[in-house]
Amino acid sequence: MTTAHESDASDRTRQAAALGPLGTLTLELWQRTRIDWGFASDRLAAEFRKRKLGGRERRFVAETLYGMIRHARRIDEALAAGGARAASPSPDYDRLLAYLILEAGLTPDEAARHRPGVDWGRVAGADRALAAIRDPAERIARRHSLPDWLAHRLVREWDTEAEPLAASLAERAPMALRVNSLRATPDEVIESLSQHGIEAHRGRLAEAAVVVSTRTNLFSLPGFREGHFEVQDEGSQLVAELAAPPPKPLIVDYCAGAGGKTLALAALSQSRGRIVAADIDHKKLTELRRRARRAGATNVQAVEVDTDTSAGFPPPLARLEGRCDRVIVDAPCTGVGAFRRNPEARWRLSQDEAEHRLPALQRRLCERALALVRPGGRLVYATCTLLDAENRGVVRELRAAHPELELVLPKSIWGRERADPVTDRAGEYLELLPHRHGTDGFFAAILRRPPLS
Repeated sequence: MTTAHESDASDRTRQAAALGPLGTLTLELWQRTRIDWGFASDRLAAEFRKRKLGGRERRFVAETLYGMIRHARRIDEALAAGGARAASPSPDYDRLLAYLILEAGLTPDEAARHRPGVDWGRVAGADRALAAIRDPAERIARRHSLPDWLAHRLVREWDTEAEPLAASLAERAPMALRVNSLRATPDEVIESLSQHGIEAHRGRLAEAAVVVSTRTNLFSLPGFREGHFEVQDEGSQLVAELAAPPPKPLIVDYCAGAGGKTLALAALSQSRGRIVAADIDHKKLTELRRRARRAGATNVQAVEVDTDTSAGFPPPLARLEGRCDRVIVDAPCTGVGAFRRNPEARWRLSQDEAEHRLPALQRRLCERALALVRPGGRLVYATCTLLDAENRGVVRELRAAHPELELVLPKSIWGRERADPVTDRAGEYLELLPHRHGTDGFFAAILRRPPLS
């Protein structure tokens, strides 16, 4: 029996396959994105502002575009198996059809009606051939659409987990909310969502998390406008929880961006104490201030810092040197753990960035931020990557330069029962993996300055 949902999905698939208006728009966005692998989310937002599209149409375009980016290499492998050539008159249309066959249920016969001359049956069976590749790094790169160098890194560092991990990075990310405890409770938010026909349930890992099953525009809801929740992955929420703010804390969120963790910390501290959000991006800090007002986070201060990591602190931070209870360094990184949300990042990322430039920057940021931590205070270093050079490698180098730093185990904050499922085998670091935890990939280390004797 075909459900109404399945029928709708089939109708949308056929509409795109026929290269109707939504298919045309999707291909236009795909072609623009491929020029520089810039942020697809920005291009989608700009295009949707210009066009009057309903929620269903927007979801179709966005999900199809993201899917084509996530599976770009696999799509081309499948087309090659079917005899298609990159020099064909409309290679991107072929890519759209191949994606719809591989991921959206379009049949080879339906594809053949729109584009004869390609063996769409072989396209549909391409995954079997890719799965049979013996070399694990080659199989992962071609089957799960990753650059060769990155596939080799995953195999080297994650061994038998590399393939399920790579597969998870090509999936659609879940939609998680962080309920703002300054305004609402998780149960209140779930009930409010249900009144709008949206299915949601409590998250498994983070205390304030709600996971939304129904795909919809959450930003149009009254609960969002009233500051009851923010969209935030459970992994990101756990990093904020790991900071474990003391009563009336003095905290610096050193790479705050638009303030996701800042606002989580404000809620955890119940707007007591002071949280200073620092970043180099003026626009993001402006957005952070707006979000803080909506959330009722009255203890947040935004401070712009210099892009030169060797420059001195601006006066608002200089006054905090050696005084902070917690300093969070959610460092710029390769973002491998968040490829599901930013799939184009896999294609613009370079090996040099991953192995040299970013680890060096992360180390400099930690060194600089460490000056803000008081004796007995903690530095929380976090990334959304899965690569050792950016995670344990940075921590190893930092501790080698500062042997006095003590590693704080997550179980000492949360207890063993809660910490063990979300930490590495040694229990030293927060380690979240999409295929294990359903979150984005995250790493976090807690380093404590010894108290004064």
